[in-house]
Amino acid sequence: MTRTEAAPSTRPATGAGRSAGSPAGRAAGRLAGGAVRVFLVLAALFWLLPTLGLLVSSLVSPTHLNDGGWWQVFGAPSRLTADNYERLLANDTITGSLLNTFAIAVPATLLVLTLGAFAGYAFAWLEFPGRDWLFLVVVGLLVVPVQVALIPVSELFGTIGLFETTAGVVLFHTAFGLPFAVFLLRNFFAEIPRELLEAARLDGAGELRLFTRVVLPLGGPAIASLGIFQFLWVWNDMLVALVFADSANPPITVALQQQVRQFGNNIDVLAPGAFLSMVVPLVVFFAFQRQFVTGVMAGAVK
Repeated sequence: MTRTEAAPSTRPATGAGRSAGSPAGRAAGRLAGGAVRVFLVLAALFWLLPTLGLLVSSLVSPTHLNDGGWWQVFGAPSRLTADNYERLLANDTITGSLLNTFAIAVPATLLVLTLGAFAGYAFAWLEFPGRDWLFLVVVGLLVVPVQVALIPVSELFGTIGLFETTAGVVLFHTAFGLPFAVFLLRNFFAEIPRELLEAARLDGAGELRLFTRVVLPLGGPAIASLGIFQFLWVWNDMLVALVFADSANPPITVALQQQVRQFGNNIDVLAPGAFLSMVVPLVVFFAFQRQFVTGVMAGAVK
């Protein structure tokens, strides 16, 4: 009994076996890539549509807005005007609230970055009794909601004279921002090669010099990412500001809410105020975009 062997097939491969380098394969790849780009562009435009509507509304007079939607300006560009922003800058409540928001967001961000960096380095590279248990406590604080602390902290601030003050709002945001900051920076600093730190110690570097000259430069992307998140959280916060901030000089989120409650339809103040409050976080994000992406990618790789 003989076994017959099948002759090797000389027919060209079809379907999945077709060469990707063929003209048809390259054309299909370009077509698929073009479809993905078109979809991404359309998704981005759809996502930016509310922002565009807010921007156009802030540049149209209330009279013209009452005649129709903001999209009418595309047929009558002459209706665009900067009068709303002139009236906004003349509104002491809105301009004062913008300055007060900076006075809250900047210190709260800097304090979280500074204290979080020191604590993250200590938990990552310093040996002290109860380090692991204390870090578990810090991680456990991540699950504590802000709403739980509003009443007891209000009573505490009222006793020590920090209620309805800028310092009280800054301290509250700092306290609730620190657990995440310590957790994030500790994990990032722990990935630094031990040999690098030991070499710096052999060269005579103390802990403070080691922290400022070696750890901080290497942790720059993570610190920048944390700074962006913290600034955005504080800038866009309304609950904490509504409870703890000075009602006579509130942050921008509370000031805009008060404008709605008092006047209801003053779109000539609300639209430019809301757009300005949104532009500041966007400027901060784009200013540190490269560091943010680097930090996110580094965390993903690790």
